Amino acid sequence: MEDSVPVIRVPAAAFRQPADAPIVVAAALLSEGRLLAAQRSYPADTAGRWELPGGRVEEGESEQHALSRECREELAVDVVPGVRLGPDVPLPDGGLLRVYLAVLADPAATPRALEHRAIRWVAREQLDALDWLDADRALLPDLRGGLG
Repeated sequence: MEDSVPVIRVPAAAFRQPADAPIVVAAALLSEGRLLAAQRSYPADTAGRWELPGGRVEEGESEQHALSRECREELAVDVVPGVRLGPDVPLPDGGLLRVYLAVLADPAATPRALEHRAIRWVAREQLDALDWLDADRALLPDLRGGLG
């Protein structure tokens, strides 16, 4: 007789985020077939890892407005948010990450790392070489698709 392993069933509701979970938006900022990646400077446990630029949606603010505001604050550029990319990704603090494709409002503008250690444009084949935060890493298949 085979050994059987007990199966523990966890209701799907245990994995759902509350309807009022904080939303964090991030920009999959594309230019000339490349994606802008930002290297965190803090906190210490994530410093040096890479992410998409963005931040929390404030009360009464649309996700698109938050994305534009965060890119101005973090990169000193205006962006034009586009369509959502990929699924919601649960964050360790209980929030949800939502990524939007975006382009520079002025294609000649140059993003600057105001709140990050560094920024860099990466091509599709370079995505796996970066040490992404886990939430952003979960979106790599979608980001590859966005880069064509």
